[in-house]
Amino acid sequence: LVAWVMFFCFLGSHSHGTYTALAGMEVVITTLFFLLYLLKLDMKMKWLGWLFQDIFNSVIAALFLLVVCLFAVVIKTNNGTLAGGVFGFILLTLCVVDAVVFWKISFGGRRERNAPAK
Repeated sequence: LVAWVMFFCFLGSHSHGTYTALAGMEVVITTLFFLLYLLKLDMKMKWLGWLFQDIFNSVIAALFLLVVCLFAVVIKTNNGTLAGGVFGFILLTLCVVDAVVFWKISFGGRRERNAPAK
């Protein structure tokens, strides 16, 4: 939802095409990953390594969002661009949290049991 809001802020403010293109790309990629997990296609195509793809997407998106949102906030051609930059920073934070959580789930070491011991 944050990616959609950022996309519409950049689109509505008639800002540079780079801002809108990055926001639109992030909306499409996030929607595709959402559908992938919703339809459980990751279980049917295990050979592709979806977890690594998701972590890689989050890290690359965070890097692109950092650069573009810094430019959007610093240049601040109008209020829509500023709002899109702020929502981009929120999305950047969510991408970093997503990458860290998936990394800890995958390679976190020892897993504890939730059920009480008998």
